[in-house]
Amino acid sequence: MKLLLINPCNPVVSLSKLQGWNRLNKYRVWKPLGLLILARLTPPDWEVEVIDENLGPVDAPALPRPDLVGITAFTCQATRAYELAALFRARGVPVVMGGIHVTMRLAEALGHADAVVTGEAEAVWPQVLADVQAGTLERVYAGGPVSMAEIPPARHDLLAGRYHFGSVQATRGCPLNCSFCSVTAFNGGLFRQRPIEDVIAELRQIREKTILFVDDNLIGTRRDHLAHAKDLLRAMIREGLTQPWICQATINFADDEELLDLAARAGCLGVFIGFESPTVEGLLALGKKFNLQKGRDFRASVRRIQGHGIPVMGSFILGIDTDRPGIGATIARAAKDYGLDMADVQILTPLPGTALFQEMEGQGRIIANSYPADWQYYTFSHPVFQYLHFTWSELVQEMNQFNDLFYSYPQILLRALRMTLHTRNPKKVLFGLVTNLTGRHNHLLDRKVCALRRALLEAASPTPALQLGED
Repeated sequence: MKLLLINPCNPVVSLSKLQGWNRLNKYRVWKPLGLLILARLTPPDWEVEVIDENLGPVDAPALPRPDLVGITAFTCQATRAYELAALFRARGVPVVMGGIHVTMRLAEALGHADAVVTGEAEAVWPQVLADVQAGTLERVYAGGPVSMAEIPPARHDLLAGRYHFGSVQATRGCPLNCSFCSVTAFNGGLFRQRPIEDVIAELRQIREKTILFVDDNLIGTRRDHLAHAKDLLRAMIREGLTQPWICQATINFADDEELLDLAARAGCLGVFIGFESPTVEGLLALGKKFNLQKGRDFRASVRRIQGHGIPVMGSFILGIDTDRPGIGATIARAAKDYGLDMADVQILTPLPGTALFQEMEGQGRIIANSYPADWQYYTFSHPVFQYLHFTWSELVQEMNQFNDLFYSYPQILLRALRMTLHTRNPKKVLFGLVTNLTGRHNHLLDRKVCALRRALLEAASPTPALQLGED
């Protein structure tokens, strides 16, 4: 039997293609690891093909007819995911959908699929396939959280040579439960770590020269979490698996000199840290109290990480109810003061399943609410609800202000020179320079995409509230 697993296009990538594909875009996409794990769990009597629409256009109606289609989706992919489901169902092909969006919007998803897998799918996937073969496919399969020992290595061979980054996952779950984040709702509040020997075995299978740990937080927040992370790094060093890698972590990454030393020796190319807001009020509004512990000096924390030759990328959020006009420039100054090597700013977006979504929906503030069509705008670069102190256009201008200040060519050059001094590693300097240039490129691209979306919205909707310049 033929199984087709599809990762729908991300709307930012697909809209960018209208302006021309840039070679820097390969740094914007990475492997659909969840689908590759399901491919590994698929019995050998199934022929498996994985399609990632972010690699290029796919003519879905022209594809050979499979016996089953599986589609995953983040929220911004849901619009396209439902379109794909409709195309295959019209051909009589059963469609099963999974992932974080359909888990949080089960009733909606059931209107577009023959079956929906909620939560982590590993434990129920074999049953889904057995039921398809028996003609007894159920409507809902309740998955995860699963034991981390049950996660097999992904089928990296299925999409080999198509990405800049190889991908691997070592942990799941997050205890922080920030109001804007759906990780806790999907993966649970218990921080779970995969057996070290399993991670090492999978790292051996990855052929890309640079690795992305897709974990929301590789190191965790407690002493036992950090001890496990150190053991993983020691194993990577011992096994010679020290090719360059990138991870996400909380700011406590800076607090343990032994951890930093091991990370550097294991090949850490850079760490992505969520600073979220430069103000105490903003952090409290987002529920990110973890960043306020111990009277944190962010500049000193960043310096400690950089002292081990590890570049730091920071993430911030615009549009918090505590933000005021000028926040874009404030974030740019904070990123400079912290000494960040790279930075990313996103517009506050209420994702289904989060406390923020419940709050905004309860207050009637979500404007991009023509579902499922409007899910394509939930990209973190497009306003989707009524912001307290900004019109949509004003918020976009705040983002532009940050990017114009932080990603000017003189600032990029200064950061490259600084990275040369604190890393003394040409590969890390090149990584930082490419990431900065990609950030600048993405900024200019987002401006074009936002203008295009505004034109599309104004053409499609007579309602002023749906136009970018209105609240």
